[in-house]
Amino acid sequence: MARLHVLRVFTAADGSHGNPLGVFLDGADFSAARRQDVAGDLGFAETVFVDDAQRGAVRIFAPDMEMPFAGHPTVGTAWLLREQGFEVSGLRVPAGEVAARADGELSWVAARPEWSPPFSYVELASAAAVDELPLPNDLGLAYCWAWEDEGEGRVRARGFVPDAGIPEDEATGSAALALAARIGREVTVRQGGGSELFARPLENGLAEVGGRVVLDETREYGR
Repeated sequence: MARLHVLRVFTAADGSHGNPLGVFLDGADFSAARRQDVAGDLGFAETVFVDDAQRGAVRIFAPDMEMPFAGHPTVGTAWLLREQGFEVSGLRVPAGEVAARADGELSWVAARPEWSPPFSYVELASAAAVDELPLPNDLGLAYCWAWEDEGEGRVRARGFVPDAGIPEDEATGSAALALAARIGREVTVRQGGGSELFARPLENGLAEVGGRVVLDETREYGR
């Protein structure tokens, strides 16, 4: 039996909402062929297999595909490794090196915006227009957003990742990171049912995304 940690990443300040994430700290015990089946069985937006906790080497699987990089899995996994006593300054994912840091209640990762999936970034006229988008829809891989308060940098967003088996993503860290880079400013994003993400551009072509993480449960999972 393997031990599965179930997290929620990018929660609101009161601990509600957030994007569920499964993490196996003993991920190296799963064969490469088995991992995709496990991710599909669990049905989370992503499941992480930690191959080497000391080095921060991880692999990320959506229900239907492996992801070279994703935001909420790296934020959540970095947080969990710290909670387990590991010193984490970065993670190694197939896309490359992801810097990681903690700042109070927030866990942050920094990466290259181009590692995000190739979303269409669709700016709508109002937060209400974002709320009114139907599901299902024919938008494909899309991150739809509008200003709630442009002066304060507050954004309302919804993310759709149908090709990865995710009709709507509750909180899309890689897209928020890339959005901050695209518009060139720090933003606070309210996504999905009420998840909260913080993102900002950095120097040298990087951007950073962060948020709160909670552990919902730890349970045994049969291989």
